[in-house]
Amino acid sequence: METVFTGDSNGVFNMKKFSIPSAPTFLLIICAFVVILTWLIPAGAYDTISYDSEDITFVIHSQDTDKKIQATQHTLDSLQIVIPLEKFTSGSIWKPITIPNTYQQLESKPQNAIDFLKAPIKGVIAAADIIFLVLILGGLIGIMNYTGAFDAGISWLGGVLKGKEYLLIILTTTAIAIGGTTFGLAEETIAFYPILIPIFLAAKYDAMVALASVYIGSSVGTMFSTTNPFSTIIASDAAGINWTDGIELRVLFLLLATIICIVYIIRYGKKVQKSPENSLIFDQKKEIEAQFMKLKPLKLNLRLRLILIVFTSCFVVMIYGVSNLEWWFVEMTTVFFAGAVLIGISGKINEKIFVSTFIKGASELLGVAFIIGIARGISIVMDDGMISNTILYHASELTSDMHQGVFANLLVFIYGGLSFFIPSSSGMAVLTMPIMAPLADTVGFGREIIVNCYLYGMGLFAFINPTGLILASLAIVNVGYDKWLKFVIPLVLYLLVFVIIITSISVQF
Repeated sequence: METVFTGDSNGVFNMKKFSIPSAPTFLLIICAFVVILTWLIPAGAYDTISYDSEDITFVIHSQDTDKKIQATQHTLDSLQIVIPLEKFTSGSIWKPITIPNTYQQLESKPQNAIDFLKAPIKGVIAAADIIFLVLILGGLIGIMNYTGAFDAGISWLGGVLKGKEYLLIILTTTAIAIGGTTFGLAEETIAFYPILIPIFLAAKYDAMVALASVYIGSSVGTMFSTTNPFSTIIASDAAGINWTDGIELRVLFLLLATIICIVYIIRYGKKVQKSPENSLIFDQKKEIEAQFMKLKPLKLNLRLRLILIVFTSCFVVMIYGVSNLEWWFVEMTTVFFAGAVLIGISGKINEKIFVSTFIKGASELLGVAFIIGIARGISIVMDDGMISNTILYHASELTSDMHQGVFANLLVFIYGGLSFFIPSSSGMAVLTMPIMAPLADTVGFGREIIVNCYLYGMGLFAFINPTGLILASLAIVNVGYDKWLKFVIPLVLYLLVFVIIITSISVQF
């Protein structure tokens, strides 16, 4: 809640409380704001280049034409793209790359009220892959709840961790941070909330601790990505350097930042355990427990153990497939659907009961699906209004000819701001790196610093970015955005100071 002051006829000020609107409404407000921006910010675009493996040529995309040219290193050099040819031919760079010095202002394409109304619909269609993942996952969770395996497993785990509940925070945050830094574990974490929240509640924490352990773990992991192909590797390739450049420092900074996050979450968790009134969501305690804590006194027998093994195996298979087999949403969704069917068979659930339970479970996450779609719709409005490239162009102009330390730290803030408009890490990399990376040469430090600034800026803003994953995550946990901000802002400030220090030191080496 936030407090404002309103004046009456006598000039006396009274305090009046209001809360941030629900997630869908808040996103629609942001979408309206972006529509207004398309009227204020000129449209513009860079030319882009992509590799055609069938013709073994480059395709230059400009606004009205596509032109094919010979795919050689000389072609790249002539376009001032400092990227080895093999990065394209090997498939390391699969998205169109921005061509430096090709920005041109175009006729404005302001979006109107009709575009605003269409945006959520377009967003839902564009985000169908992740939306179906969420719905199928909801069905799986519904089946699991019906079997009682969750109840028995949580009761057993509560006994094992009694007096050592802090291990939940350490293990969850660390494991997800490792997933984030290695293969970009982010959207997939939505699958973990319905499972982990009851476990954290049984350990006398609140839902905020569960949310923080998962979401902050993912955010800090991707913020200090090491082998993440969707950020570090593609950004390094687009910057024309090896992705291992600077990896030693990123590993060290990842370790330090993860410790900062874990300590922060544990301190809050201990306060909640000591006195539930210290919870930022204490007023929702009964509501959240009613939603997630429907424990039945069940013994963890052989059948329930088998069901839990099948359920856990879904996540193991998903993580392996994403990190090693280039799986994405279709494959992940298939795994969860197959898991639900296997659990239905193992639990000897009647076919009609299985279908109705699965549909009911999916419907409980329908609100989350709409939030994901609306957020994607905001990106569509920005793309259609063609304002992202204009913002990038002026940002690159702003940072030229600056002192090393000032330049690097300002770039962190610029990337944070840009990530509101371009929440995709891979999209940000291929759009900005060909423009920003050469600026490192002019100020006199390695291009890996630019990659780090990109990671730090996007990572820091991801903690609070309403066009990212946070609102969808909050909707699952049933926590308001205002309460999340109250919880996480101090941590963001700690990490910001940490980033400024390490960035200032890094430019000296």
